[in-house]
Parts: sequence; structure tokens; C-alpha cells
Amino acid sequence: MNLRIFGWSYAVTAASLVVALLYGGWEALILCAVLGILEVSLSFDNAVVNATVLERMSEFWQKIFLTIGILIAVFGMRLVFPLLIVGITADLNPVEAVTLALERRPEDDPTSYAYLLNEAYPQIAAFGGMFLLMLFLDWVFTEREHTWLSWVERPLARIGQLNRISVVIAIVALVLLATFLADEPTVVLIAGSLGLITYLAVNGLGDFFEQAGQKQLEAFEEEDAAGPRNGSGPSQLAKATGKAGFFLFLYLEVLDAAFSFDGVIGAFAITTDPIIIALGLGLIGAMFVRSLTVFLVRKGTLADYVYLEHGAHWAIGALAAILLVGIGYHVNEVVTGLVGVAFILSALASSILRNRRLAAQGVETRKTADELAADHTSV
Repeated sequence: MNLRIFGWSYAVTAASLVVALLYGGWEALILCAVLGILEVSLSFDNAVVNATVLERMSEFWQKIFLTIGILIAVFGMRLVFPLLIVGITADLNPVEAVTLALERRPEDDPTSYAYLLNEAYPQIAAFGGMFLLMLFLDWVFTEREHTWLSWVERPLARIGQLNRISVVIAIVALVLLATFLADEPTVVLIAGSLGLITYLAVNGLGDFFEQAGQKQLEAFEEEDAAGPRNGSGPSQLAKATGKAGFFLFLYLEVLDAAFSFDGVIGAFAITTDPIIIALGLGLIGAMFVRSLTVFLVRKGTLADYVYLEHGAHWAIGALAAILLVGIGYHVNEVVTGLVGVAFILSALASSILRNRRLAAQGVETRKTADELAADHTSV
């Protein structure tokens, strides 16, 4: 693939493997490589959805997400977040949580870092599952020009004309899951509600400021047509655009957090060493997700392969269901990864077949800018 886009990922991968080798020998190197592969396989749908949002951001906010955002993804979600969860669950201060993580106690030891993190999984799954479920429902209930699984997408789009149907379905699902699957229903209800509130707040604010910026842009264009605009115009537009970019940035960070839950928990089935997890999931995995996101944006892949975004959102729906079912039953992380990859590859294959069929008929196969904008009206 393009070395300019994936060069840093290759370099970070090589460096991480060397550090793992020096830290724990060949076993640590192998575990680090396995974790990197696990994270990339679980997060390809994350990269596709990131790209759909990133296309709506200015160049400045794209750079912020691809620099500061990646640091948050690496150190925040893959290293600090598990320590924070264990600290809260076991009533430990940060130093004690780090010390416990480095002790490498057996996973079946009730005082071990891995055991405590797994004990907190229902809350984690409820928060992340509700966030991703809302993302999927808002997408699938929106009418769009192109449909992939038309037999189900078109009826669901018609159902989506009912106001707030996605919120109603999400709340009903949360109540049922908390009632029948959770050992501690109240804890799961609170965590799931926070996931729902976070989605509505961040996504809503992002849409609000983006629409405000678009309205101001249209107003300034009208002023230009009539005559010179006053001195306050450009700064007001920049401010509105900045707010829209900021909330889309927050949205992407929360989205990345929701996607990373399964990888972080699944990593403990491979190793409980936080250093190896940080190297494999954080550095190797997160860097490749970043590179895949950049590749999709710069190459216009979503416009060329019109069903790819559909496959990613169906993968999100599957991941949301797996996380929510995980409140009561453990689902193997390999299954999670394979389901996501299957949706992505199926959508890609369908897109290629569509392009060949339309090209043979002399029809344009690439999505227009207006079609892409219409698809992204609801993230």
C-alpha cells in the first residue's frame, strides 16, 4: 500500500516489536504481534466510520484528530482506561492500580488486574454497546440514495420516519438486557444510560454547530454577491466551524473508545501484561487504524465503493449486539473480529460487482459529493 500513508505504522510496528523483544524476549514479541493483528481485525470498521466523519471536518481538525487524537487513543483508551476501571472497581489509587497491573498475577486470581477488569465488563459493555447501538440505529433508520441489503434497509428507513424511534428501541433493549442478563441491573442501567446520553450529547452538538457553520457560510456567500461583507464575518464563520470541528473531534474520540472496549477486554485472554497490551493494541493497532482512516479519506475509497460504509455500519450493529449480549454471556473475541471483517469484505465485494456492472453499461459508478453529503447527514 501507499508508503506515505502507512510508513509511520510500519515504523511504529517495527519499533514496538523490538521493545517487546527487549522487554520480555521472543514470547513477548509474539504476543505483541498477535495483539496488533487482533486490534486491526477488530477495528477495520472503526476506520471506515472514522473516514466518513473525517471527510466532514476541516483540514485543521483532521490534523488534530490524526495527531492529538491518536495519542488519546494509544495512551488514553489502551493504557489509562483499563487502569482507571480497575482503580474504580477495586477502590485503588492510580499508583496502586499500576502496581497491581505490573504484578502479572494469574487471571483467575480474584485480586489480579485482569480479573478485576473482567468483573467490570458488564458496565463497560453496557456503555459501549449503547453508544454503538445508537450509531447503528440512527444510520439504518435514515433514508439514503444507495442501499446494500435493500430487503431490510428500505423498510427500516421507512420505519425511521417515526420520530425518535432509535432512542425508544435503544432504551427498551437496555431495560430488557439489564433485567434478564445482568447480575447487577442498576449498575448496567446507569452505564447504558450514560452511553446513550454521551451519544446524544456529542453527536447532537456536533450536528448543531456544523449546521450553524453551514448557515453562516451561505449568509456570507449572499453578502459577497450583494457587496463587501463586514469585518466580523470571517471570524464568526471560523468560530462556528471550529465548534463543529471540535464536537466532531469529541464524537470520534468517544467512538474510538466504544470500538476499543472489545479489544482491550479481549487482550486479557492473550496476556495480562499492560506493557505488552499497550505496545500491541495501543501503538501497533491504533497506528494502523489511523493509517487506514487516512487511506480511505485520501483515496476516496468510500466514494468508489458505495457499499463499504454500509458494511461498516452493519458491522457496528453486530458489535453493539455482541457487547450488549456480553453483559450476561461471554462472546469470543475471534467471533467479534470475524463478523466485522465478514461484513466489510462482503460490502467491498458487492461494491466491486456493482461498479463492473454499471461500467459495462457506461454508467458513472462513483458517488457524487451531494450523495456523500446526504449519506452523512446522520453520522
